[in-house]
Parts: sequence; C-alpha cells; structure tokens
Amino acid sequence: MLKRILVLLLLLLGPVLALAQATQPAGKLTTETIIKRTLEGRLGGAKIDTVAKTPYLGLYEVRMGSEILYTDEKTNYIFSGNIIDTKTMQNLTEKRLRDLSSIKWENLPLDFAVKTVRGNGKRLLAVFADPNCPYCKRFEKDLAKVDDISVYTFLYPILSQDSHDKATAVWCSANKVKAWDEMMLNGTAPAAARCDTPIEKILELGRKYQINGTPTLVFANGERVPGAISAEQLEKLFAKNEKK
Repeated sequence: MLKRILVLLLLLLGPVLALAQATQPAGKLTTETIIKRTLEGRLGGAKIDTVAKTPYLGLYEVRMGSEILYTDEKTNYIFSGNIIDTKTMQNLTEKRLRDLSSIKWENLPLDFAVKTVRGNGKRLLAVFADPNCPYCKRFEKDLAKVDDISVYTFLYPILSQDSHDKATAVWCSANKVKAWDEMMLNGTAPAAARCDTPIEKILELGRKYQINGTPTLVFANGERVPGAISAEQLEKLFAKNEKK
C-alpha cells in the first residue's frame, strides 16, 4: 500500500508535461478562464470542460470528459495521477470522478423506461441496457434474484442496428416487461414491431451523460456504476446507500 501511495505522489509531484508560462495579459478574466484558454491553445485545441481551484497544494482541477488532470496557477505544469488524503487514506481524485459522473434521479425521464417492480418496490435502480449486450444479459440474471426493487430499464441500443430493432420491438410489445425478460433471460426476442418510441431521446440522454457502455446502473442517490455486477454486490451498494 505504501509503495502504491508513493508512486501516486510521485506522479502528482513530478511534472508529466512541462508547458511554457502564459504571456497573454489577464485583463478581467478569472484565473480559471485564463487557465482554460491557455491550456486549450497549448494542447492542440483539446476541449476542456471545466477548470476549478482545488483546496490542496494550490492546484487547479482540469476536467476533460471523464478525465481529471491538475495544473498550477501559471500553467507551467500538468500533473496526472491520483491525490490521496494521507489522514483518511481517501482517494480524492476517485471521489471527485464519482461525483462528476453522478446523475440526479429527478433528471431521469422515467416515463421512457420499462418499469419492473418486485416485492415492495422500495429500492430504486435505473439501468441503461442494450438488447444484444452479453454483460446486460448476465446482469439481468443476477438482478432477477433481487427483491423489493423497482427497476427502470432504459433501452439503450448502441451496439448495432439489430439492437435498435430489438429495442423497438420490446417497447412496442403489449407487455414490455415480459418481452424484455423473455429476451434477456430466455433468449426469445419479441416479434418485430413498429411504433413511436423514446429510444432516440434515450440515446441523446446517454450522450449527454457520456454513457458509453452497457449496462450502466444509476441509483436513487445519483451514484453511477458501470458494468455487470452480481446480486451480492448490488445488495451491498443498496445497503451502503441506505446508510447515507
């Protein structure tokens, strides 16, 4: 553990990329804006989403998509790595990434989802899933073991046109839940069908939140978890979130 921490600290404190100091006058621009413009120019027009001052080491957080880098106020250096609070041993970079990737439950258009309720339905979970995704099918088998849950499945066909056709057939079925379960648990796809669907809006939503893989899980507290997890792992996450 100590060796790992030392390596991470070296990554943080040792410059990965040296940059020339900004020469343009600051004017009335904020430090964050100056840093953003300077780095975008020097990194070949790379898109920087946000720049924010951190409470540690005088560093500024530079967010580019799902990646976080750090720089000093004068943009002399870029640092790549994880920042760890040695008092609590908490990985502050990982925590920040989790916070940035969270999706507010109230921002999910639940009317666009296939809703499955088991038991009292008290615990809430949203799932972005592709009909042809093998990991989604594996997750569905584990999910079927979990009780007292309301699952909102967003049909998210990103793998192929066939995925899109199957998602459409599920949505247009008389019983969406049954059609989805039969396909994911038993391998029986519903008959081809056409109707008005929210699929394009769901795809747009996924792009907005940078959901690039399936399954992607979203809990009621906004926490996002990528990938197929076991029923046991799912129960642990529910238990952890209930304590908060």
